[in-house]
Amino acid sequence: MTTSESLPRPVVGLTSYLDPAVTEGCGTVEAAFLPQNYLAPVLAAGAIPVLLPPQGTDGGVVEQLLPRLDGVIVVGGWDVDPARYGAEPHAETDAPHRLRDAWDHAVVREAVRTDLPLLGICRGEQMLNVALGGSLHQHLPDQPGATVYQLGDHRFNRIPVDLRPGSQVARVTGATRLDAVPVSHHQAVDRLGPGLVASAWSHDGVVEAIELPSSRFCIGVQWHPEQSPTETALFDAFVQAARERQLARALPLHLDSALEAALPAS
Repeated sequence: MTTSESLPRPVVGLTSYLDPAVTEGCGTVEAAFLPQNYLAPVLAAGAIPVLLPPQGTDGGVVEQLLPRLDGVIVVGGWDVDPARYGAEPHAETDAPHRLRDAWDHAVVREAVRTDLPLLGICRGEQMLNVALGGSLHQHLPDQPGATVYQLGDHRFNRIPVDLRPGSQVARVTGATRLDAVPVSHHQAVDRLGPGLVASAWSHDGVVEAIELPSSRFCIGVQWHPEQSPTETALFDAFVQAARERQLARALPLHLDSALEAALPAS
């Protein structure tokens, strides 16, 4: 009998940066990279992480790639180009990274279309919303009271968030309130994309998590769970969904092999 223990570990794709990086061996180069903090909880949960560097999407690249994965994480980073949701850029919005935007957008859309387990973190939550037709607040300090979300200098603030009872994120974390999630963002979800629901909020009503109830696992969080090594529930649940996806894909192959083995020799 096939079980998750007898299968290879699920393979999880993580989107990445593609930006100039200073290295000892190669000098300053254009590099695809991702902080180790994103990889560690995926490894700890029992999956194999692979990077998905931004690239062109012509020729069905995303459609060929995602069926080979068991789940995908869309990570944090630069602001989403406001042109993607029909808005003019705010003075504080990052210059667009169009290749990464196009890649992440295509990855999200294909993951949702094929019901591939998806976890969006910070920018990843925002891209989930934008890819499904929603919009963003481009600069939270313009909103009344919204001054606690980005301290600057790559520092994380910790804030409480309230989770909607019965939501997927509440079930995953086993809580309806988290007292100190790490945040570093100056943008947030504004108008929700069709089908998405908000499932967590900060004290002043800023959306801190969204999800797609029609999917097996599709959660976006505005906070950074990878910055809390002891808070592993989101990664554990995501990898479990990836493992179930892997098992569902492997089971027909196992059954075909079993039937073939049972046939009498010709």
